[in-house]
Amino acid sequence: MSHFLEFEKPIAELEGKVEELRRATYAGSIDLAEEVGKLQDKAQKLLAATYAKLTPWQKAQVARHPERPKALDYIASLIDGFVPLAGDRAFGDDAAVIGGLGRFRGRAVAVLGTEKGRDTETRVKHNFGMAKPEGYRKARRIIELAGRFGLPVLSFVDTSGAFPGIEAEARGQAEAIARSIEAGLEAPVPFIATIIGEGGSGGAIALAAADRVLMLEHAIYSVISPEGCASILWRDAAMAPTAAEALKLTAEDLKKLGLIDTVVAEPLGGAHRSPAEAMLSVSRAIWAALEPLLEQDGATLRIRRREKFLDMGRSGIA
Repeated sequence: MSHFLEFEKPIAELEGKVEELRRATYAGSIDLAEEVGKLQDKAQKLLAATYAKLTPWQKAQVARHPERPKALDYIASLIDGFVPLAGDRAFGDDAAVIGGLGRFRGRAVAVLGTEKGRDTETRVKHNFGMAKPEGYRKARRIIELAGRFGLPVLSFVDTSGAFPGIEAEARGQAEAIARSIEAGLEAPVPFIATIIGEGGSGGAIALAAADRVLMLEHAIYSVISPEGCASILWRDAAMAPTAAEALKLTAEDLKKLGLIDTVVAEPLGGAHRSPAEAMLSVSRAIWAALEPLLEQDGATLRIRRREKFLDMGRSGIA
């Protein structure tokens, strides 16, 4: 671990002491194996206790952790023979939205994802995961392509929201998002969306109008960020923790409200502590959601998907 969140500082101190004792043991000056074991056990218990009672605001911080697996990580791990497809055939290519074809557990699929980037260079390249209209039009193109060739669609969502710049508005941002949602709802093939980090506003729903919406345990999914909500309601971003509580943006809350279908458990301490384990859990959850849908015809999928989202409104949830 190279980055600890503010609430993880006590854990960081213990793990730092463990590492110091290990180095002393390796140096051969003294056998501290027993002390190391005790401290490790204490650190694990503290980690478990801390993550068992995370507040919504703390979960938002975990969802944004810089070392958390990104969309490209999931694609590299879960999708064999991935072939990226570029461009919306109207304006250009948007690196914030990754799309292409590949194989998931031996089955041909279409893949979409919002990519935030991992360091300064890649974050700038992918515009911090904030897509422009051409990104959503690319998503729509790939979903429609999947429909024509009978390919299930898998999406990995991790975005703070659509890019709010003037040029995006000039090129029809709202229309592009709406058309991407429409394509998802109308797709005659199974569609599984997974919220892997941050699911922000229409920028997230554009890639998540799916038959089944999965969500990692410490991910968040909301119409607006806690900071944005706090700035609007209280004109004070410092009220973000209060806003996070009110927004009901955690996986646990959203599952209770019926807005997502499955909560995918993360490794102890979050997906960033054991990316391989987290991605394996996601793979299993996707397959469990996808397999029953493969037996349904396109017309049935469309009807049930439409009813799924209409029911959210009928019950007064959304």
